[in-house]
Parts: sequence; structure tokens; C-alpha cells
Amino acid sequence: MSRFQAPMKRRNTGKGHYYVDANGDRIPGVTTILGDGLPKKALINWAANATAEYAIDHWDELGDMKASERLKKMQGGRYGITDKAKKRGTEVHGYAERLIQGEKVEGVPDLLRGHVEAYARFLDQFDVQPVVVEASVVNYTVGYAGTLDMIADILDPRTREHVRILADIKTNEKGIYGETALQLAAYRYAEFLSEGDGGEERPMIEVSHCAAIHVTSDSAELIPVTAERQQFLDFRYAREIRRFDAESRDLVGAPMDPPRETTIASIEWKAAK
Repeated sequence: MSRFQAPMKRRNTGKGHYYVDANGDRIPGVTTILGDGLPKKALINWAANATAEYAIDHWDELGDMKASERLKKMQGGRYGITDKAKKRGTEVHGYAERLIQGEKVEGVPDLLRGHVEAYARFLDQFDVQPVVVEASVVNYTVGYAGTLDMIADILDPRTREHVRILADIKTNEKGIYGETALQLAAYRYAEFLSEGDGGEERPMIEVSHCAAIHVTSDSAELIPVTAERQQFLDFRYAREIRRFDAESRDLVGAPMDPPRETTIASIEWKAAK
């Protein structure tokens, strides 16, 4: 059994959010688990390329700095790219939540206008009927929590009938990554769901399919994602890798004292000819 106690609460902060149980103990989030528990092979190449691009784009500026300042600027250059991407994703999610709930959206920045219009077309094309939007989920047995984007009834292009799906909105330029399957599986097989801060928990809603909605400035595409029991098991493996990584330093002990004193003071070495 997990040590976490019901009910779970989501705590919002200036930089994001986290989850706590009835005792105030933090419950690890789904995206945090995947961020810490899965290898990021593509991220290594991206970080190197982003740093190199930053250096080229700021060559003259960096040349006027002291070496230590130049190094610090280059080390942090890639974070400006991720911060912009996160901000764009957060804003698109905010507009998407308002649109699906039928609210009127005004004052959209020019940079996001294409994303919002594409998502509005998507809602109309698939006749999206929201069931739950931006809800917190928790699995006390396994020990994790998270926030899903939506559960909705949409028109299935194959049958022209409505089906219930669990979907997550993605705005990255590279498309949908495989780990999205584990993220959606974790949401799908949560035990409880709650809406709003401090909302009452109820059993997780069953869905027929899982999908990602890839929103760009040109289009919003529905991408089927396999998120079944096997992917839920894989998510749990990732959770265990995260646990191991956090605890691995404790597996290495301190140096042991020798069992006896030595009589060898030093060794004289002759220089090689």
C-alpha cells in the first residue's frame, strides 16, 4: 500500500503546481516522474545545438564580456528557448480551456492567434463535447498525481459516432513524443478525479481511447496514442527508476578504515630512462 493519504490537493505556485495528500506530504506528479525517470537522448543533442546557436546569435555581445561572464551566458542561453516554449504552451492551454468551455476569447496576442484559431476549428470539426476539463487525478495505491487536459466526447472520423477520449494538448514543434503514451496511461488508470481546487474526489471516468491534440500556428491535429495497461506498467517502471535515482547515493557507503596499520612509509621510484 502507498503511504499517501486521501484526499489529494493541488497547490498552485508562481512557477507551476504540486500535489499533497491529507498529511501534507508531496505526491509526485506524472510529468515529474517521466522527466526524472526516462532517458532524454534527444535532449543532449538539443542542448548542445541550442548552446551553439546562442553563441552564434550573440557572438559580438559575448566577445565584449569577461571569460567567466561569457561562460555563464552561454550555459544559460538554452533556457531562454525552453522558457519561451513553456510560456507559449501555458498560454495556449489557457485559451484552449476557455474555448472548449464555450467562453468568448478576445485579445489573443498575434503570436498565438494561429494556435487559437486552429484549435477553434478543431473543436468544431470533431464536434468536441467536454466531459471534464483541467481536472486533477490521483492514484494512491501506486503513488502519483497529475492534471489531465480533457475528457471529451468527439466524433470518431471512422464511425461518425461520438466516442469518449482522454486527450492532452501538445504545442511543441517536433510533434508528439512516445512518452506521451505513458503520461496518458497514468491519467487513464488513476483511481480518482477531482475538479477545481479542493474539489470532491470521485472515481476516474472510463474512456474508449487516448489521444494527443497537436496544436501549431497552422493546424490542430488529433493524434491517436496507445495508452493501455502495458503503457501503465511502463509508467510504473519509470517511477521506480526515478525512485532509484533519488536514492542511489545512499547505496554507496563511506570509505572503510584499514583493519591494521602499515609499516610501509613510502615507496621510492626511480625515474624511467
